[in-house]
Amino acid sequence: MRSRSISRLSCFVVLFAGLLFNGCAHQYRPGPGWVETGIASWYGEDFHGKPTAQGEPYDMYGISAAHKTIPLGSRVRVTNLANGNQVIVPINDRGPFVGDRIIDMSYGAAQRLDMVDAGLARVRVEVLEMPRFYSGGRYTLQFGSFSAKDNARRLAIMIEARGYTPNIEEAVVYGNTVYRVRLGAFTSMDGAKNLMQSFTSQGITCYIVGL
Repeated sequence: MRSRSISRLSCFVVLFAGLLFNGCAHQYRPGPGWVETGIASWYGEDFHGKPTAQGEPYDMYGISAAHKTIPLGSRVRVTNLANGNQVIVPINDRGPFVGDRIIDMSYGAAQRLDMVDAGLARVRVEVLEMPRFYSGGRYTLQFGSFSAKDNARRLAIMIEARGYTPNIEEAVVYGNTVYRVRLGAFTSMDGAKNLMQSFTSQGITCYIVGL
């Protein structure tokens, strides 16, 4: 009896570890075609004009969303399961961090889903497109975001002169094209901080953004 109990316990541990590993991989490695179902909320005036995780100011009237793990710059389709309304939004911020909510919509996006009055809605989130520059890191350094590509190029050349190879990433923010100068894809905050401090000591301003 004892050996049979141990055997069952071992099988349970292996099965639980496998489910835990697969669950984490599914949760923290979303990619194109990834689907998640859960509760959506929306956020508005308290955050309007404040920086998003992607670096640009939050526009509550624009079409965007915040998610805890989908890489910033991804495009997702959100469907309100109660009425079938859909909206395609870029992920430009992190959150929500309340309860078991899976995505935080801008006020403008929440209007498209007809969920403003209710405040919450059960939704399906489908990842349509990942940013072309996503390389598996969790953080990167951003040196600037410009409406003119020439300005981004000048900054990139200055960084290259110090022996680094930055990227100029094109993105559409609230209908406007911007060019971001970024460097690196770090798996830890400490790694990003160390390089940021190195640039700061050289008089070059940059900050850490999530991917």
